[in-house]
Amino acid sequence: MKTFNVAIFGAGTVGGAVAKILLDLENALADRSTRIIKLKNIVDLFPGKNSERYNIPINLFCGGGKDLTREEASKFISEIIEDKGIDLVVETIGGTSDYLLSMILKVLNARKHVVTANKAMLAERGDVIFKTAKENNVTLGCEASVCGAIPIIKAIRESFTGDEVLEISGIMNGTSNYILSKMELEGIDFKSGLKMAQKAGFAEADPTLDITGGDAAHKLAILIRLAFGKEINYSDLAKEGIQNIETEDIEFANEMDCTIKLICHAKKVDGKIFAAVKPMMVKHGNFLSHVHGATNCVEVINKYSGRHYFMGAGAGGLETASAIVADIVFAARYGPNVGNTPASSQLELIDANHCEFPYNITFSTEDCPGVTGLVATAIGEQKINIDTVSHNRRNKKNAVFSVETMPCTMDQIKSAIALIRKKSPDLLVDEPKAIPILL
Repeated sequence: MKTFNVAIFGAGTVGGAVAKILLDLENALADRSTRIIKLKNIVDLFPGKNSERYNIPINLFCGGGKDLTREEASKFISEIIEDKGIDLVVETIGGTSDYLLSMILKVLNARKHVVTANKAMLAERGDVIFKTAKENNVTLGCEASVCGAIPIIKAIRESFTGDEVLEISGIMNGTSNYILSKMELEGIDFKSGLKMAQKAGFAEADPTLDITGGDAAHKLAILIRLAFGKEINYSDLAKEGIQNIETEDIEFANEMDCTIKLICHAKKVDGKIFAAVKPMMVKHGNFLSHVHGATNCVEVINKYSGRHYFMGAGAGGLETASAIVADIVFAARYGPNVGNTPASSQLELIDANHCEFPYNITFSTEDCPGVTGLVATAIGEQKINIDTVSHNRRNKKNAVFSVETMPCTMDQIKSAIALIRKKSPDLLVDEPKAIPILL
């Protein structure tokens, strides 16, 4: 049985866990890959700490086990890239720096396979990485970059190759889902939910990327590339987070038989892709509404095989590492045949604001006679059909109520709000909040 040699760049939470699994399952992985997968080198700035944390033999770390400077680490990385005996490199350093991009490209140009969990790099600078892997006929494994241990990328790359993906919807950020679940189930506000998420270890000290939708958007951008063959500019993807969700929104959602979730949504329609990350009211008939805590879940709708759900741990060192090791096994067994087709689709990316959804629009207005009728008339004049109107919740001197529409576009809603302002300039106390409804 031939040997397949692996090096790891970065042995922190994920990289260290990868090393642990490779060492613990060496015999089993050999049976699965038909190659002896051998961990040869690890480059890490703090080998002593991570060796002890994951029980990794210190001799596997470059530099003899002493802490490394960045310059020393770069030197060892260059030596490994030049080493023809190394077959695959695991990149778990993280970030989107020019240095890291250059390093990944050098590994691929040295005709070594690469496995990474770096969703930000693949979402923001993935085009050149995928193209370089294809040109050098090597594998780029990225299962761990989207939803940790959930095998959504393998399903799209392999299981659904006999079908056509039409739509993807999913909960792809565990931190946001944890906060929203606490808000719904325990009746707390956003700030309290965020503090609980930080205390539980789900949210970072700086949670910006999670709560503003940025992390989820990275994952959606990667899935759009793989499912629809479309390379998109990450900055063009519409992103809206959960930081403005209030207990009032949760209550309106409950009245409408819905749960609020941060949803990644991409849909292919008539040569266009509608895509966005934003809070949505998910009807209780949709399985996604019942996914609570830090769990991730992705729904895929195919042309022929219909609806599929993939649910599990979307983060965590060992969980993410297991997905990386799976990619290593596939690379050892199948090499470049795993598939690295660069995005080539001519589909046009359209902001999901132009896609038709039912919406819940919350209005805070002066509490005066006829306000509901005025609002409903303005909505109707934009050819929007109204499904239901909630009861009026008085907040001090203001009236607060919501209108559930039939499918329409955000552009129509904005026109209706503009018409309300024109007819009664002082009526709206706050900017109306429109949240799409996922059926």
